[in-house]
Amino acid sequence: MVAVSIILSMILANNYVLAQFLGICPFLGVSKKMDSAVGMGGAVVFVMVLATAVTWPIQQVLNKFHIEYLQTVIFILVIAALVQLIEMMLKKYMPALYSSLGVFLPLITTNCAVLGVCIANIDAGYGFGLSIANAFGASVGFTLALILFAGIRSTKLVNEDGVPQPFKGVPLTLISAAILSLSFMGFSGMFS
Repeated sequence: MVAVSIILSMILANNYVLAQFLGICPFLGVSKKMDSAVGMGGAVVFVMVLATAVTWPIQQVLNKFHIEYLQTVIFILVIAALVQLIEMMLKKYMPALYSSLGVFLPLITTNCAVLGVCIANIDAGYGFGLSIANAFGASVGFTLALILFAGIRSTKLVNEDGVPQPFKGVPLTLISAAILSLSFMGFSGMFS
């Protein structure tokens, strides 16, 4: 039951993009087309859960040898290696998705949401199972936000028809993201 609460909390109330503002770069960059948003979301789910599964035991080893100060460096290296592996697999088995993601696939390496969830699991004192649940919820929440925002950006309003000149382009995108974020703030307080 705790795992379900953590997953729902991370999807709705504590969404990494919309409530904690982590992972904004791929959120804004990949959300122009629905195909890219779904592909990036799937890749983030895979990377975030796998990164958590790999970094949690590594943290236990760091704790055992009292070298916790290496956490960030080692976690970044692990995440970069995982993203490189996914990039090679997508290039070989799903070339259309690989080309549609373009430069944004390597951005998963620098996506602070992936590193943030790995470190947040350690800081919260979660065991392995709850860490995986937290990572899964956070990645599904990231994917949900990405897909919703891609849907918003594909509407006629956000395509800038009838929008005053000062609001065209990036300002309209940021205002739309802020409104989406506000809508998710309604879920805060639902989970403890």
